[in-house]
Amino acid sequence: MQILGTGSYAPERILTNHDLEKMVATSDSWIRERTGIRERRIAADGELTSDMAVAAALKALEMADTDPADLDIIIVATISPDMPMPSCAMIVQAKLGATKAFAFDLSAACAGSLYGMTIAEQFIRSGSAKRILVIGAELLSRLVDWTDRNTSVLFGDAAGALVLGPSASPDRGLLSAHLHSDGTMAPVLCIRGGGSQFPQSESVLQSGMHKIAMNGREVYKFAVRVLPEALAEALSANGVTAADIDHVVSHQANVRIMESVLGRVGIPMERCWINLDRYGNTSSASLPISLDEANRAGRLKPGDLIAMMAIGAGMTWGSALMRW
Repeated sequence: MQILGTGSYAPERILTNHDLEKMVATSDSWIRERTGIRERRIAADGELTSDMAVAAALKALEMADTDPADLDIIIVATISPDMPMPSCAMIVQAKLGATKAFAFDLSAACAGSLYGMTIAEQFIRSGSAKRILVIGAELLSRLVDWTDRNTSVLFGDAAGALVLGPSASPDRGLLSAHLHSDGTMAPVLCIRGGGSQFPQSESVLQSGMHKIAMNGREVYKFAVRVLPEALAEALSANGVTAADIDHVVSHQANVRIMESVLGRVGIPMERCWINLDRYGNTSSASLPISLDEANRAGRLKPGDLIAMMAIGAGMTWGSALMRW
């Protein structure tokens, strides 16, 4: 399986760290030093997750020279769909006019696009699908508690998309993917309210349980432990070393996490595409946006070896190697 087209979309509105200084007890220097974020994008009033997903998808489809009607499958990775039911992917399918495709959402938080790409690879490898659209789309500004200085500074809205198909050459495309989960870590990053455990109610709304809650210290400790192991797993599975990696495309949550992980593996930070400063943490959208930007900037050359990594709530995490 290889990537035939990439696309991304970010809303026009920019919310800077200086803007946040007026909203919550924080500062530009505090945010930058601890996260690497300078600004993030915020969806316009009335703009939906599916709208952002479609905007990114159209760019990826254009690059892949693929008509929506030729898509076999649409997978949308999101924790912020337009509505609980039906799936965001169904709404995207209708807006694109992709009448042949079957569509579904997956929920793996920030690791969602990596999960989606790995699922797509199974369909393509089996021969049951030839064109699959994988989208990561998040409208997190409506899930953030803007009075919480620990989470409100982190997240932004955006979407990224990939059109996937069979590899033109056996030595190109996705070489391997390695996915993991640990449900015992669910409490460290979650939205507790609105489901069957705490159904939507006045008390849930008043307590803020319908908003993102995070233990940042525990997330950091977990990430810097498991992500180096996941990257090492991918390198070992393909008989390559850190020195063989030309580029790293990573979910971008915190620049300190990326520096720590790549330092432990022995990959220089300059090989990693960084856009965290401009978008913040866009969850499942982060990895495909980074791929799209690096691709359109001409950084990815045929034959380059690309390492991918992501970690999200659950906890969910994984790695992959791709020959461009």
